[in-house]
Amino acid sequence: MDKVSENPFKNRAGGDMSLMVVTALFVTLYLVSNVMAVKVITLFDLLYFDAGTITFPFAYMLGDVLTEIWGYRTARKVIWLTFLCNVIMVVCTQIGVWLPSVAYLDPTAMAYNTVFTYVPRIVLGSLAGFLLGELSNAWLMERIKVKTKGRFLWVRTIGSSVVGYVFDTLPFVLIAFAGILTVRDILLMIAVQYFMKLVIEVLFGTPMAYAVIVFLKRRILKMRHSRN
Repeated sequence: MDKVSENPFKNRAGGDMSLMVVTALFVTLYLVSNVMAVKVITLFDLLYFDAGTITFPFAYMLGDVLTEIWGYRTARKVIWLTFLCNVIMVVCTQIGVWLPSVAYLDPTAMAYNTVFTYVPRIVLGSLAGFLLGELSNAWLMERIKVKTKGRFLWVRTIGSSVVGYVFDTLPFVLIAFAGILTVRDILLMIAVQYFMKLVIEVLFGTPMAYAVIVFLKRRILKMRHSRN
């Protein structure tokens, strides 16, 4: 059985700050995606997807960056940290729903309650999909890296996402929207979300991953040499 290689960049000088920035963006994109997912968008009454589908692939892209630069173990820690942050968001926003509001601000309070009463269900579906999708994506990306001996980054980013998006999209849509949308709309949403994520990954996510990974490797090596 192949051993997962340790990335030589992950503990070098300058790596801590870069890791902190990538982690912060990764967590933020997931939190934003979960809030945006409350709104379901339709195109021509045929294509259905939640608004979070637009930002979600970029979180996946950062997951690829984490795995590529710092390795699967570090990516797994960040994934669990993101899981915890999502739970904290649900708890805090739910407390906000329960607290009384000023009478003349009832319309604002009702809008807040409408969004954040629905968010826990979105987050529950997202967390199930998130753990299954991100962990499988990071694990598979590292395995492909071993098999290809570190070559063909695009094969790793896209290949791992093809599998990861299946494990993410199915539980998310079923948990978040079952009983709310019709069976037809749910099936359309699963199909559209999956292919939209892949298209965004191929057209935008992978090129951005290339740029970020090259930048980080150069930055970390440069800072390492400057300190020697």
